[in-house]
Amino acid sequence: MRGFFNGYSWLLGSSMSAIVDFISVENLAESQRLFHGRGHAFPGLEHICVDWFEPLVLITLYKEESVAWLNDTALQLAELVEGCKSIQVQHRWQRNAPFECLWGDAINEAIAIESGNRYHISLGSAQNTGLFLDMKNGRDWVQAHAASKNVLNLFSYTCAFSVAAIAGGAEQVVNIDLSKASLARGRDNHRLNRQDTGKVKFQGVDIFKSFGRLKRHGPYQMIIVDPPSFQKGSVNIEKDYGKIIRRIPEFADSGAQVMLCLNNPDLDREFIFEQVKTHCPALAHEGDISPPEVFKEAHTGCGLKVMIFNYSS
Repeated sequence: MRGFFNGYSWLLGSSMSAIVDFISVENLAESQRLFHGRGHAFPGLEHICVDWFEPLVLITLYKEESVAWLNDTALQLAELVEGCKSIQVQHRWQRNAPFECLWGDAINEAIAIESGNRYHISLGSAQNTGLFLDMKNGRDWVQAHAASKNVLNLFSYTCAFSVAAIAGGAEQVVNIDLSKASLARGRDNHRLNRQDTGKVKFQGVDIFKSFGRLKRHGPYQMIIVDPPSFQKGSVNIEKDYGKIIRRIPEFADSGAQVMLCLNNPDLDREFIFEQVKTHCPALAHEGDISPPEVFKEAHTGCGLKVMIFNYSS
């Protein structure tokens, strides 16, 4: 282990000193969030997140920081994180959320390693890198419960749940997403893990216009619902979640496990319970899956919600 690097944190403002104090580098074998400011658990640092995708560190800023702060931060992180070859920043506060290399090599592609699986990571080609680190425990749950099941993965993005399901012995996974580019990267993720893509279907369709196609490949013993909070022209989760939940009886086998996810700070887990009660009361709540410990939240219910239900016909 390399300890916390405090050698010249006094040269900086309080921001970087506080970040370094809360970053642990005991185990860098897997990709992970190193610092999570977005949960408002660290006053004054709400606009900063730091992620590790070997061999690079990615700083994400949701509001502007000075060039001096960025340069000094990069130097400290380069000292702190053993094996780091690149420090990059994404300016999410700017239009198109551009990336910038602050230190080391200008790496645009990396491989994230998580629970024995590998995922392509891209910097600069899209706003998101290709893997949401807060969902690690959800993917682990899927991998542990997918054996011999037919799995429906809604809003699949780059198919990380699908990779986990096949790794866990799923019989088939059907991935549904409006973005054909994301599904293409999902296919690449399966190939990266040398998985049998004959067990995986990739459907680039609008979920709300394609319920018939979803039924065609069912019934399903596991259903994953992980929608974006808002996607222009496609999803407004506050209005649309119920449209998905009420269709579950059309797709699910009796006894199917249903994972309902919600990552909207304005909607808590009671929102999911209300949607289930109104649209599919045959779903019984089994439990919740918390994100990794680093994703600290100052206010209960504002972060990622992952809830497991059992469907009884």
